Amino acid sequence: MHDSPAPTARRGARKRLTADDWADAALAALAERGLAGVAVEPLAARLGTTKGSFYWHFANRDALVAAALARWEERSTERVIRAMEAAEPDPAARLGALLRGATAMAAEDPLEVRLFAAGDHPALAAALTRVTERRVSYLAHLFELLGFPAEQARHRGLLAYTSYLGHAQLAHATPSAVPADPAYLDAVMETLLRP
Repeated sequence: MHDSPAPTARRGARKRLTADDWADAALAALAERGLAGVAVEPLAARLGTTKGSFYWHFANRDALVAAALARWEERSTERVIRAMEAAEPDPAARLGALLRGATAMAAEDPLEVRLFAAGDHPALAAALTRVTERRVSYLAHLFELLGFPAEQARHRGLLAYTSYLGHAQLAHATPSAVPADPAYLDAVMETLLRP
């Protein structure tokens, strides 16, 4: 008598998807095609599952977008801040590491450029406002640790953040406009730290 394979072996064992799997797929689609790329059926196909899996985790597309944005916010802001706090005690070195790391990542990954481009969408606008405030406040905190008065530290934090955003935008729109020489970012840091 021939033993038949177990039912899961016949169908191919599928990994049970989590809400985070869906959020990650939504972020990847957002990076590739913008907010319009976040659609349930193509994401289900990308994940090798059905729409039923989506509806197990989310009530609708807006809930998925909110979960994806929360995941992005945690990964690209809170986790980065915690890592910098743990790894580098010197505020000036932390600023330099943040600027170099963030600009390098933004040049490779278009997600933030896509998010800012779709900033008129209410869910995106709220997340971008939170992230911008958190990042600028953190940068201002670092400038305060370096001895700058609070108002000046805030201005420098905003200048550092807008430098990053401009660099990210140029890296995707006109890459030839972004200097490849690492000395460029050192000069930016020098300017930001100048009294």
